[in-house]
Amino acid sequence: MAKVTVRHLAEMKERGEKIPMITAYDYTTAVIADAAEIPVVLVGDSLGMVVLGHESTIPVTLEDVIHHTKMVARGNRNSLIVADLPFMTYQIDEGQSLRNAARLLQEGGAHTVKLEGGEKVASTVRRIVDCDIPVMGHIGVTPQSVNAFGGYRVRGRSAEQARQILRDALALEAAGAYAVVLELVPAPLSRVITERLSIPTIGIGAGPECDGQVQVLHDMLGLFTDFVPRHAKQYAHLGQTIKEAFAQYSIEVRNGSFPTENQSFSMDETILSELDGI
Repeated sequence: MAKVTVRHLAEMKERGEKIPMITAYDYTTAVIADAAEIPVVLVGDSLGMVVLGHESTIPVTLEDVIHHTKMVARGNRNSLIVADLPFMTYQIDEGQSLRNAARLLQEGGAHTVKLEGGEKVASTVRRIVDCDIPVMGHIGVTPQSVNAFGGYRVRGRSAEQARQILRDALALEAAGAYAVVLELVPAPLSRVITERLSIPTIGIGAGPECDGQVQVLHDMLGLFTDFVPRHAKQYAHLGQTIKEAFAQYSIEVRNGSFPTENQSFSMDETILSELDGI
């Protein structure tokens, strides 16, 4: 896979080629994603829940995202690396948002940033894009607004919500965003938005007609066992596999069957006589 850029995503939409995107939070996973030729890797603030153990993305800091983006950037040479701007790192003023977006690129090694919101953040998106930092938008259910929404519920089923989400999508495109994530948006509405926009749409719980899809790593691999979101598909059940491996390791250590000679190193045992008297 050649190095992926935002231009490649635009070309994929033009060709009708779907865009796979996954989250990653460390070096090892980033290496594997690169080898699997995943074109877009997101260092999402979802790390707050699946890595740091918080109940939402709200507690995630910019330093958290920078820290994990560094790991991903060291491990992945070809994917487009997108890093989330966390809660309240871009809402205060445009200067703040620009400084923080720049840090994700300069310190973290990201290629682009992602932020949540539509019309309300359009001017912020424009300011960041004007400084040559590509921006991916995120509308529909925006996890940083969970307290305002009162939970993670599908948005866009009412006429009022559907109109607002479409306006948000168009505002982000007009502001210069190169793509937009649609989260928990009804599939028919996602289809309309995808048809209306010239930039790619990336769905998560938004139906099959988006230009691409994004999944949280821990959901798709069965690593996050607290619950499985309806919009997630488990392609593996690594949580159970790892649990079984841990249990077997514990048994073998306790009964003395690990390690064996295969995991040990030999030496000239005559040297041991030289240890006498020490």
